[in-house]
Amino acid sequence: MSTVENRLVDALKEVLKERYDLVPEEGFVMVEVPKDSSKGNYATNLAMRLTKILRRNPREIGQEIKDAMLEKMPEIEGIEVAGPGFINFQIRKDVLANVINEVLAQGDDYGKNEAGKGVNILVEYVSANPTGPLHLGHARGAVWGDSLCRLLLASGYNCLREYYINDAGNQIDNLGISLMERYRELFGETPNLPDDGYHGPDVIEIAKEIKEEYGDRWMHVPADEAYRFFREDGKRRELERIRRDLKYYRCDFDSWISEQEIRNSGLIERSVERMQEMGLVYEAEGALWLKTTEYGDDKDRVLRKSDGSYTYFTPDIANHIGKVERGYEKLVNLWGADHHGYIARMQAALTALGYPKGTLLVDIIQMVRLVENGREVKMSKRTGNAVTIRELCDDIGVDSARYFFLAKALDTHLDFDLGIARKRTNENPVFYAQYAHARSSKVLKSAGEVTPLDVYDQLTTEQEVDLLKLITDFPATVADAAVTRAPNKICNYVQKLAQYIHAFYASCKILSAETEELKKQRLALLKAAAITMKNALFLLGVEAPEEM
Repeated sequence: MSTVENRLVDALKEVLKERYDLVPEEGFVMVEVPKDSSKGNYATNLAMRLTKILRRNPREIGQEIKDAMLEKMPEIEGIEVAGPGFINFQIRKDVLANVINEVLAQGDDYGKNEAGKGVNILVEYVSANPTGPLHLGHARGAVWGDSLCRLLLASGYNCLREYYINDAGNQIDNLGISLMERYRELFGETPNLPDDGYHGPDVIEIAKEIKEEYGDRWMHVPADEAYRFFREDGKRRELERIRRDLKYYRCDFDSWISEQEIRNSGLIERSVERMQEMGLVYEAEGALWLKTTEYGDDKDRVLRKSDGSYTYFTPDIANHIGKVERGYEKLVNLWGADHHGYIARMQAALTALGYPKGTLLVDIIQMVRLVENGREVKMSKRTGNAVTIRELCDDIGVDSARYFFLAKALDTHLDFDLGIARKRTNENPVFYAQYAHARSSKVLKSAGEVTPLDVYDQLTTEQEVDLLKLITDFPATVADAAVTRAPNKICNYVQKLAQYIHAFYASCKILSAETEELKKQRLALLKAAAITMKNALFLLGVEAPEEM
């Protein structure tokens, strides 16, 4: 909540304690911004919520709260009890305007808050196999994870961005074989690719790179030696490509954890031993099973198969144990929709191991459909394969590529309209928001230095008050988006802020204001709005241009 909203909530809680001897539960006292600003700056339905408790008419309760609040909060200019018992608050204009100097003083830090209170949280996202370039499904998870981490860091969490490299198992074996066969093809041999191998152009390109670097060296060594080289070198080159593409997409990671390294470290064996010591496993049909049904899963799960090899589930459990052992009390995973059934078993495993419920939080990434001219686009125009992150960014720009993925909740299907994303008009939400910042920057550049003022008593129009209230709400919006893991809420805020900036610009003379004092106050408000817009766009990983 904004500073004013917090003051209202705290004051209402004091009134409940003093007048009714009530100490409400967290969330019982709610204050919101009404859709109709003529009703007031803020409103509460508290009187109606108290009706059942006090067994009295809500309007009578509302009147008592009104009288008490007028005494308690000098910031309030007026209170009205309306309808069945809504209480509407009108805040003094100069109080609302205090946010301007707060923004000017904090600059890039405006919006930061302490909602996370130092909680250690690890967010794992993307985690695609290093067997090819990243595509649209990866793109949505990558930008969502990156923006979420920006929000968490801005909200006081100790947040680590992590990429889990799936670099062990059959998919890497098949990459090595596919790459070796493509390399041999360059020397005139007929390739013998496995049915579940990798047939994409990226493997052919890597084979050509190896040929240029090594010549025919790998044609003259034993097949097993060549295979080991292609397996490891192919994995390395594919991972380097992924790193480059993510950086281009403005998605940086603090940590890259390798499944193969986890296997080599002995963490899997130690984790299994721990589960055995805790009595969480049993043997049946020659396999080792984890008793996940006792902790919320629909059936028990195999840890070690009858041939002695581990299932994918086992190193995944070890990986999550390792995260907690590194000091992270909250774990967030972004998984594709095909992993929905995997959530219960992983949460059950961690609960069985004694970790508190809620340690692991999983957000599911729903499917993306690329649309152009009303038709679905499935294939890359360049390669004939699925559209990659880099190709999308090259087509519409990184800003649009990020924003459009963030604008809609992660658990809903997304139609990504390329036609709108390319437009340089207000129909494109990215352009609309960036233009609001560029327009503000142009005015501020013409004005020269803008300095804080002692009072802002002339900012009284509807457009000015609306803008002030929205700027005041920014830290609360950031905190809410972080706690609920919903970067799309920042997109909603950005669109509203852009709308209010454009309305203020159109309705209120700034550089040609009636008086010099009004001009200074409006310039300060505009600068505060521009700072807030820049900070909001940063949380989305979108640039705030000063010229367009």
